Amino acid sequence: MTGNTGGGEPESTDSLRAFGAAVKVLRERAGLTQEQMAPLVGFSAQMVASIEQGRRFPPPDFIERAEEVLNAHGVLRAMAPHLARKPGLAAWFRQWAALEEKALSLYTYECRLIPGLLQTEAYAQALFQNHLPPQSDQQISDNMAARLERQRLLTERPNTAYSFILEEHLFLRGLGGASVTRELIDHIIEIASQRNVEVQIMPQVRESHAGLAGPMRLAETAGGKWYAYCEGQEYGQFISDPKVVSMLQMRYARMRSQALSLDDSLSLLQRMRGAL
Repeated sequence: MTGNTGGGEPESTDSLRAFGAAVKVLRERAGLTQEQMAPLVGFSAQMVASIEQGRRFPPPDFIERAEEVLNAHGVLRAMAPHLARKPGLAAWFRQWAALEEKALSLYTYECRLIPGLLQTEAYAQALFQNHLPPQSDQQISDNMAARLERQRLLTERPNTAYSFILEEHLFLRGLGGASVTRELIDHIIEIASQRNVEVQIMPQVRESHAGLAGPMRLAETAGGKWYAYCEGQEYGQFISDPKVVSMLQMRYARMRSQALSLDDSLSLLQRMRGAL
């Protein structure tokens, strides 16, 4: 549930540099300059340069298009799962985190905890303090930096449509205490006021529920392709199979109709805030 850390471009790692070097060799073998390759893969020449230098994490669309354009014979796809960036990013989350930074639409359903994009620092701190086995101060610091860095997406991508469906019991749990929950609710109400953000609450009592199989995330790329991501205790699954993604889209659409409306969700949050 973490994102990348730091500000701007991620810190380079050996795996990112190796991937970038492979892209450069394949590009030069194909007789292309960075400027010539850019429109073929649908990214800027600056993005191509940053990836080749190991300074940017390659989005899934880049990897797929570069495979075809450079006739890479599966080399880039094989390297992708092993890419690593700065501390604070869970290994299974890397591919999804890269996709988030380019997505046109991001849909999130959560039944376990408040999603990272919506967390306050105090709420995130409570999560890290409850982690087992216990984390070191450095691990907590890295995770906190990653969480806060990822949240910039909500302000830096105003044209991305964000939808969140959150279970009512997430606020009733009171993780971290009443003051943490009050701040969390105030924070989410403020975020929900943005034109590109929708927050719906799934009521605690509900006779039918399309999300009983667990949390999910959906993302739409600029090319109109959808991906999904599901996460468990110690693993995460990046899903590109159109049939599985379509099934998850169907479930998410049903949950949107089952959850409270945007106005009713806001009213419920305000009532819970007043009861604390």
